[in-house]
Amino acid sequence: MSVLLDVQELQTRFQVRKGYVYAVNGVSFTLEEGETLAVVGESGCGKSVTMLSLVRLLPPAASIENGKVLLRGEDLLELNLRQLRDVRGGEVGMIFQDPMTSLNPFINIGTQMAEPLVYHRGMSKSDALARSAELLEMVGIPDGEARLRDYPHQFSGGMRQRVMIAMSMSCEPAVLIADEPTTALDVTIQAQIVELVKELRDRSGVAVIWITHDLSVVAGIADRVIVMYAGYIVEEAPVDALFEDPRHPYTIGLMGALPSLTGETGTRLTTIGGSPPDLVDLPDFCPFHLRCPYVIDRCRKENPMLEVVAEASERGHRAACWVDIREVNIESNAGAASS
Repeated sequence: MSVLLDVQELQTRFQVRKGYVYAVNGVSFTLEEGETLAVVGESGCGKSVTMLSLVRLLPPAASIENGKVLLRGEDLLELNLRQLRDVRGGEVGMIFQDPMTSLNPFINIGTQMAEPLVYHRGMSKSDALARSAELLEMVGIPDGEARLRDYPHQFSGGMRQRVMIAMSMSCEPAVLIADEPTTALDVTIQAQIVELVKELRDRSGVAVIWITHDLSVVAGIADRVIVMYAGYIVEEAPVDALFEDPRHPYTIGLMGALPSLTGETGTRLTTIGGSPPDLVDLPDFCPFHLRCPYVIDRCRKENPMLEVVAEASERGHRAACWVDIREVNIESNAGAASS
């Protein structure tokens, strides 16, 4: 597969009264055609801002200070607003977290769905509405033609998210960004939405960036995973390698917080003590050091670079940590055995 999206040293910050919030700090990654990339981490770690920066969907207080976002070799950060509008929805589709606030409550679903088809594909209004009805049925909403006349409040939460998925896929984008699309839904509907996106990906070949807090969802949908913390990528790996051999303490902490069906009854989940750092006063050394059980002196002096720790695939398994977690665990197990 060839590289579709190449993000290089992306930096985004927000101006606030106290100074600047350093939300995205030199993020680099690639996305191949047809690949699903999951981006995980706590709230405020920079996941959504990173992906919104790709198509410059940012508030006035935000500014992109550095970086390149190459989509098929074209830098999206260099485009003017008219060119960028052609990319948004046309080449890059987006599913937002809360469909109730993303859909206009005063406009019926048909008009909202037809608009991108008219703008990006030059369809007539009648053809766009016919295609919209087909898309609704494709995402599991029966009697699509009749439902086009309905308004967002007449759909359930899961149905509204299906409408958003249909809209985001209507112009057959090359990249689909799904920003925590299952957050406000119950577990059963979450599973349905995940399966729907997987089915659409397999059918259309769209490359997917899936933003989530939930590592259990990642295991079932992603090819590769990025773990973010304090605006940095702290680990990146193929999904199997990440679950089998996590190399960053933060990733290990996130996995320890996952409930297990095979674990002993009554076993407490792992918690990560403390809170993420203040991004207005971000340290120039490891931002995770105050919460890390493996911290050493170097962690308090230098910020580790993201480096290859295992050749898990062609692009490898990368982590940003001064400590080799495997060696620490081996020493701990040896000490426990000898005692």
